Amino acid sequence: MSNVYMLILMFVSALSAPSCASTPFYEEDDFRLITVGAPKHYEIWVLDMFLEKSGERGWRQPIGSVGCCWQGPYGPSGAGSIAKPFPELIWLHWFSFAEQKYYAQMIHIPPNLSERMREPAPQITHYDTRLIPRHTLTIGLAPGGTIVLWILNQGGNEIEVMRLQAKPVEGDPSHFQERTKAYLKEHGDYLKTHGLQLDKW
Repeated sequence: MSNVYMLILMFVSALSAPSCASTPFYEEDDFRLITVGAPKHYEIWVLDMFLEKSGERGWRQPIGSVGCCWQGPYGPSGAGSIAKPFPELIWLHWFSFAEQKYYAQMIHIPPNLSERMREPAPQITHYDTRLIPRHTLTIGLAPGGTIVLWILNQGGNEIEVMRLQAKPVEGDPSHFQERTKAYLKEHGDYLKTHGLQLDKW
């Protein structure tokens, strides 16, 4: 058996062996997710999400309907995709079904956030506990225009890194007339009972 083959075999074995102390190898910006979530019962529609890394790339990320998740067993999480390169600016424009309002906000990502996301944190699996980076940035959009940013690698170890207040912008709610009917059919009773809960977010 050649020395090269032995080295390859040892490398593959090391990668596949579970360990609570090992940290997978991650290239810078190799795997970063950016997702958008909203509290349960407070669905939104993201009309525009634009990301920009100065001097490298600017791109639009389709999102659409978002109805979960703020926190709890499935959150924070939401719709999104891998962001490469990791952006410096994120522009969001969305419609709140519960409020019948449009909001917009430019988010300036903290300069050290990319580094913070690379720091290993425990992730619990069915087999073991391993250390991996907090590779996901979840942007939560709540009633009243509240924006909260978390970084995490799984629900339960999220760290809140930023909180912003978006302002309402002009827009015609009738553009979402049919979707609003469907939303109220499913969540109208909850909304009547609990309201917007603006102090909860």
